[in-house]
Amino acid sequence: MSEFWLISAPGDKENLQALERMNTVTSKSNLSNNTKFAIPDFKVGTLDSLVGLSDELGKLDTFAESLIKRMAQSVVEVMEDAKGKVQENLLANGVDLTSFVTHFEWDMAKYPAKQPLVSVVDTLTKQLAQIETDLKSRTAAYNTLKTNLENLEKKSRENLFTRTLSDIVNKEDFVLGSEYLVTLLVIVPKPSYIQWQKTYESLSDMVVPRSTKLITEDKEGGLFTVTLFRKVIDDFKTKAKENKFTVREFYYDEKEIKREREEMTRLLSDKKQQYQTSCVALKKGSSTFPDHKVKVTPLGNPDRPAAGHTDRERECEGEGEGPLLRWLKVNFSEAFIAWIHIKALRVFVESVLRYGLPVNFQAVLLQPHKKSSTKRLREVLNSVFRHLDEVAAASLLDASVEIPGLQLNNQDYFPYVYFHIDLSLLD
Repeated sequence: MSEFWLISAPGDKENLQALERMNTVTSKSNLSNNTKFAIPDFKVGTLDSLVGLSDELGKLDTFAESLIKRMAQSVVEVMEDAKGKVQENLLANGVDLTSFVTHFEWDMAKYPAKQPLVSVVDTLTKQLAQIETDLKSRTAAYNTLKTNLENLEKKSRENLFTRTLSDIVNKEDFVLGSEYLVTLLVIVPKPSYIQWQKTYESLSDMVVPRSTKLITEDKEGGLFTVTLFRKVIDDFKTKAKENKFTVREFYYDEKEIKREREEMTRLLSDKKQQYQTSCVALKKGSSTFPDHKVKVTPLGNPDRPAAGHTDRERECEGEGEGPLLRWLKVNFSEAFIAWIHIKALRVFVESVLRYGLPVNFQAVLLQPHKKSSTKRLREVLNSVFRHLDEVAAASLLDASVEIPGLQLNNQDYFPYVYFHIDLSLLD
């Protein structure tokens, strides 16, 4: 599953033993995979400032999640011809999202832990706001391009009365440069093809014999040419209308035809260039993202670190990718990384507010093995940590006990600090 639960419990002996019990039960029951989640020692500041940050971080968390969803959707739209490769482009620091979350390490260079928490949050806020501003401008330009192209394509799919003709007529279909002769285009219903062939020469004087030719047709009728003298145009139109033949108001203008064709070609090219051939496969040799060693300590085995993992790298430094896709990939990564840092900050702030000072808590990342096990996993956690809030625990066991301001549903209330990370929303 691409779902994670990020929890914390006090770091005293009793609660560390509770964490061990949780790990044992969830492991034996195959409920989840659990690892410690490292959070730096931040400058706490005042409790009043933490209360304010709690509210601000909640809003920032929601904003960051919404932003990365929009960016993921933009990748889907840009890669419309290669949607099967979308997930390969949604990476964080060069690795898949699950790996980044499970191997998370706080980025001290971007977000120095020695700074006041307010400054760290301000840095994250400004970073995400700038990404959103750029996303809006870039997607607006892309959507304008896409709309213009769709309008042109729509005109080429409309019926013979309204569709553009620049993609179907040729110079050879018309008599051009003549002072006396002109070629008209006439729309003839399909049931009337034979009638047209028999009568078009006699609809007016001065119609050139055997000058008609079928240019194109749709399910309703066909577009025919006919050549005649200019001075009988009005008479021919009137007679054609009486016979339910419609003269299309069109005169061949080579410059206008060329302009329309070039516009379609340009729009198609510009749209394709926003994506082009994506370099989505990952290989060694890129200098864009240097190797980043990540070590994970399995919960319950603090003295036995797991083997180091090397981040996979991008295949190329933007080579072969269009500018919009390249920007989306880079900034999706930045936004996602910022989002997980926000989750870590929320755990820190809420843990200090709930468990008090001095700062002493342990954060744990749980990855439920399957959707059907989440209810059982919740029951295990509520049972193991019920001592953190005996009143709430009693209310969960006895729904008849009413406590003002407390939601009794164990899906909504937790005696421990809890946050949810759902990567399936980006699928």
